[in-house]
Amino acid sequence: MAHAWTRISYEGFPAWCAQWADGSSAVVAEQGAQLLSWKTADGREHLYLSPASLRDGQAAIRGGVPVCFPQFNVRGPLPKHGFARNLRWQMLQADGDGIVMQLTDSAATRAFWPHAFDARLRITVHARQLTIGLDVQNTDEVPWSMTCALHSYLQVDDVAQTALSGLQGLACWDALADTRFVQPPGDVGFAATTEQGFDRVFSTPGAAGTVLQLEQRDLPGGRRLEIAHSSTASEVVVWNPGVRLSHSLADMPDDGWRQMLCVEAASIDTPVLLAPGQPWSISQTLTLA
Repeated sequence: MAHAWTRISYEGFPAWCAQWADGSSAVVAEQGAQLLSWKTADGREHLYLSPASLRDGQAAIRGGVPVCFPQFNVRGPLPKHGFARNLRWQMLQADGDGIVMQLTDSAATRAFWPHAFDARLRITVHARQLTIGLDVQNTDEVPWSMTCALHSYLQVDDVAQTALSGLQGLACWDALADTRFVQPPGDVGFAATTEQGFDRVFSTPGAAGTVLQLEQRDLPGGRRLEIAHSSTASEVVVWNPGVRLSHSLADMPDDGWRQMLCVEAASIDTPVLLAPGQPWSISQTLTLA
């Protein structure tokens, strides 16, 4: 069981924190219900949080697990990645297994989007494992559609010595080259993309329910992280800004690209249409192997 969840200031962010008897811990910001930290019993941090991210309670937080809702990236008329990551969520429930944060429609959301909704972010922690899930319900009287993602910034020791396996055979769109192909057999490496970055969307058929392996190679104390996505995650987004983009991002150190890799559970290519009262969910589970 965890010690009671307590409200703290974590690196300048109002947040909720819990620590478990084995030494593992989690920290969730009130802004965006953004998971900022997950440490396992060995004391290792598994999420990247940029030290240059603004702490003003309004700008998007660079790192952790931003919730992209109800729009992914600039695929629609809303601000980039929607509004959920910029607004304050309420703590709804917290116990020894985890925490639930809630965002519902308000004047702040209706300034961007006219629809009624109930969004709940569930974070569940077990030994060597964390699950983050977004539950969304249409509480409006009319249907509406959305795209969304759990934009996980995973911490790595050196992305150039990191390999991601389990993507072979998936349809892929390379956003930087604007090319489409089927991912060939073998691991995906990042040593050759450190300058220009890496930005690919791996899609159906085959992405739903995918289990990936993120492995640090040729490094002392290298680790392996299993990444499992719910069947509703019809796409997997893999992103690293590389040298060039990191240098242009005010909220990331110039070398920040080296310590992170985004591996995201997403539903973005085909918008999710929800009828009045209809629920929907997406989740990602991280397991230290």
